[in-house]
Amino acid sequence: MSDKGIGDMVQAIAKLQNTGEYKDLHWSGTFTDYLEIVKRKPEVTQTAFQRIYGMIVAEGTEEYIDNRKRITRYRFFENPKKGNNDAIYGLDIPLMRFVNVLKAAAEGYGPEKRVLLLHGPVGSSKSTIVRLIKKGLEAHTKTPDGILYTHEWHVPGGHEEVMRCPMNEEPLKLFPVAWREKALEALGLSAEGYQVHVEGDLCPACRYTFNELMAKYEGDWARVIEHIKVVRVVMSEQDRIGIGTFQPKDEKNQDSTELTGDINYRKIAEYGSDSDPRAFNFDGEFNIANRGIIEFVEVFKLDVAFLYDLLGASQEHMIKPKKFAQTDIDEVIIGHTNEAEYQKLLANEYMEALRDRTIKIDIPYITKLSEEVKIYQKDFAQERVKSVHIAPHTLEVAAMWAILTRLEEPKKAGLTLLQKLKLYDGKMLPGFTQDNVKELRKETSREGMDGISPRYVQDKISNALVSEAEGCLNPFMVLNELGKGLKSHGLITDPEKRAHYSEMISVVKQEYEEIVKNQVQRAISADEEAINNLAMNYIDNIKAYTLKEKVRNRYTGQDESPDERLMRSIEEKIDIPDGRKDDFRKEIMNFIGALAVEGKEFKYDTNDRLRRALEMKLFEDQKDSIKLSSLVSQVIDRETQDKIDVVKNRLKEKHGYCEVCATDVLNFVASIFARGDARDES
Repeated sequence: MSDKGIGDMVQAIAKLQNTGEYKDLHWSGTFTDYLEIVKRKPEVTQTAFQRIYGMIVAEGTEEYIDNRKRITRYRFFENPKKGNNDAIYGLDIPLMRFVNVLKAAAEGYGPEKRVLLLHGPVGSSKSTIVRLIKKGLEAHTKTPDGILYTHEWHVPGGHEEVMRCPMNEEPLKLFPVAWREKALEALGLSAEGYQVHVEGDLCPACRYTFNELMAKYEGDWARVIEHIKVVRVVMSEQDRIGIGTFQPKDEKNQDSTELTGDINYRKIAEYGSDSDPRAFNFDGEFNIANRGIIEFVEVFKLDVAFLYDLLGASQEHMIKPKKFAQTDIDEVIIGHTNEAEYQKLLANEYMEALRDRTIKIDIPYITKLSEEVKIYQKDFAQERVKSVHIAPHTLEVAAMWAILTRLEEPKKAGLTLLQKLKLYDGKMLPGFTQDNVKELRKETSREGMDGISPRYVQDKISNALVSEAEGCLNPFMVLNELGKGLKSHGLITDPEKRAHYSEMISVVKQEYEEIVKNQVQRAISADEEAINNLAMNYIDNIKAYTLKEKVRNRYTGQDESPDERLMRSIEEKIDIPDGRKDDFRKEIMNFIGALAVEGKEFKYDTNDRLRRALEMKLFEDQKDSIKLSSLVSQVIDRETQDKIDVVKNRLKEKHGYCEVCATDVLNFVASIFARGDARDES
């Protein structure tokens, strides 16, 4: 290729860059320019807590009622920034508590002087929450709402020396503390509206340069400020600007200078003293995280030597670099730990001071089935797993088992764990209201803090995909893989717990049988018009029954008594005894009335129990025409095969089955019916 051709390619690629955005992100100006910016938009001086809280709220919120409790969902945690695939599911209440703490800290009510501790079992999204905030800050500080600035020193000499503030401090700190408030008043920044409030002194490096120039100009502050250039700050974890991360390592290989910076021994000869700030690297995690966030991974594995730095940083907002005075910082300190490490903290009397300066926010496992499923759909959605078809309900049964391991046994007599799971997921069960669900949650002590991690389930689904699936992965393959892995699970050492988890796999298999039986029944009785007519007929009859009225016959036009035989034939399908029929009919009428109040239209599938009853009734009326149980025999006549093919196509078109799993599930359900027929004959 010619040089000209390569040059043209380079120019074409160069046009992909947004040069205007680059200039905005690398803006620089005089201190006077910055004061004009602050007067127009004082929010640029926000504290770290204010900036992070504002970033989260800016993404929008959504309110909903869950078991009579008003919940706020923060979209920030479900709509990841570009380039970040993380998202949090099913933790709206813990996240609401977390954001409330950030709000209180942003208002200066006290939590800004604490270490925020995310506490929960392994794999409960603690690290993901922090990662979302860090990624969010990187994006937010590129926007007008998240904009912030710092300053550079341009000091003349043999050649001009440029020194950027190593801690990216607020430029208004250049107003000396003694007359800072008066300066802000003179600029009109302490009047009504947004209150600009700047705390703390300059960092040692900036303070040294400031004092040297003040001496040179005999105290003329205006001359000193001529050496200042204000520049925009864009936070970046990769570039170690505004975002720090500290992870404990082997005690022999780390010391507290990793947090607060260290002496630059090569420059001691140049400047003559190890206490000269020019011979010091202010590049510890606390230094570089100033005005942003610092994350402590497994915070309670910290050596005691680090404890004092952490205490001062949280309570006093100060750190102590070696050979220098206390230095002001402004950053959100957030740590996370698992249950085992937290229990060690409670037992360690030397850590009492840290406990006192910690706000603990529990991040439990998800206990809502529909939310847990979203985790696995993100990783194993069909568009991502292209080589293997994932049969319907495969991810659902895996999620169901995971949640059953996390639930505490209900204290209410006759209520099973599976029923509790369904109630938590918003399903309606006879005899239970939203208040009952609220009571179920209140009677638990550690629900969601124990059980199986989503990571374990993800690993076993991956194993099943590569080792067992031949073109199609079905629920039994995944459940078998989950069960086999329990024997070697490193975190399950209690034999009783292992036995309970195995028992839950059997419970899920039984529930899956019911799910596919109902689905095949629905496919057989898939005449929407017929089931809708049956539903309307039933509603007309129970309405007349409860109001003690007549019902008009749609065909004859005559008023008749409610059809008791029709109503009972439907209600018996879901085991409503004769003595409970009045309660059930009133329940359905109340349900319809509640929908009407909310402006919603009642449809037969709005109420899950009624839908099942109607489908089972229609299936009962039609099943003799297909004889599904004949599938288990070797000989099927052509007419029956055609009907089976129709059902199979319905499963494929409406429910996402492929040829392999549609055939398998029909054979499986046929064997269930065959067992039932055999029991009936005996």
